[in-house]
Formats: sequence, C-alpha cells, structure tokens
Amino acid sequence: MTRESAAGTLTPPVSDSDHAEGASSAPVTLVEYGDYECPSCGGAFPIVKELQRKMGSDMRFVFRNFPLREAHPHALHAAIAAEAVGAHGARKFWAMHDVLYENQDALTDADLAGYASALGVSEAEIANAFEVDAFADRVRADFRNGVRSGVNGTPTFFINGVRYDGDWRDVTAFLGALRSAAKVHA
Repeated sequence: MTRESAAGTLTPPVSDSDHAEGASSAPVTLVEYGDYECPSCGGAFPIVKELQRKMGSDMRFVFRNFPLREAHPHALHAAIAAEAVGAHGARKFWAMHDVLYENQDALTDADLAGYASALGVSEAEIANAFEVDAFADRVRADFRNGVRSGVNGTPTFFINGVRYDGDWRDVTAFLGALRSAAKVHA
C-alpha cells in the first residue's frame, strides 16, 4: 500500500497495545491522535467525554499520542508522563490523560510529576522517565503511525479506522457519524 492510499486510513489498526476505554466488541471505535498541550485538543476533550456518555457501550475510545513539539514545548514530556503512569494500569493512564487535559496551562516537568504523585506514581519515577526516555519510544511510534495514517494536526479522529473529516466541534454531526458507523457495524 502506498503512503497516499493509506492516508485517511488508520495504520496500524487498533490493537490490545492501545490505550482504550470501552469494550473491544463495541460496534464503533473512535481513535484520537492528540497532543496534551494543544488548545484544540483541550477543546475536544469535553466533547469526547460527551460522546462517550451518549454512545455508552456502543463506543470504544482509543487515544494515541501526537505531540507537536515545535508548537507545544511541554507536549512530549506530558505524553511520556501519561505513558509512565499508564504502565501502572489502564485506570491510571486514563486518570492522568484527564488530569493533563484539565490542566493544560500547567504542564512543566514539576507539574507532571505532581499529577503522577497524586495518582500514586512517584515523582522520582516520572523524573526518571524523562531522563532515560523510558516511554519515548511508545510516543514516537504513535507519532509515526499517525503520520502514516495521514495525521497532520491535532486533534485528528478516526471512526472505525477511517479519518473523520467532519467538524468535531459540531457534536450533533459527530454523534451522528458515530451512530451511523455503529449501525453499519452492529
């Protein structure tokens, strides 16, 4: 498959190694490539939460890292911190994910270590993750896969493996696209 033919198609498909909320048997999977420091991703955060509430068990949500380091200097370390906390379990990853989006204006290394500590992961462990790039490979792999999938900005969403090019800010249209995908795959 050429790079052009892959654009707009999720590559690789969702797997057990992804961070996912919801059952793998859900008829629709929404994947977000996001950046924790991106204001647009911050705006998408409550919308995704609303979509999750409205779709319930019909939707699985997957998050993949796409830190735009040149525009957002704290994005890479925020992603590494989320991955480091996530190594302690899926619930901790999602708690850290949410805390990062709820505190986008405070993403220094000290802030990140403090959030991790509040979730039961030592500040020293987070500081070490930054020093040795323990989780940077995972973040880089997400980023590369995003590029292969045609991601060129954040947030970028995929519904059942196909890029959603509608306006994600239009909750009614976004929800309609998810419900249509759920009916097709039910």
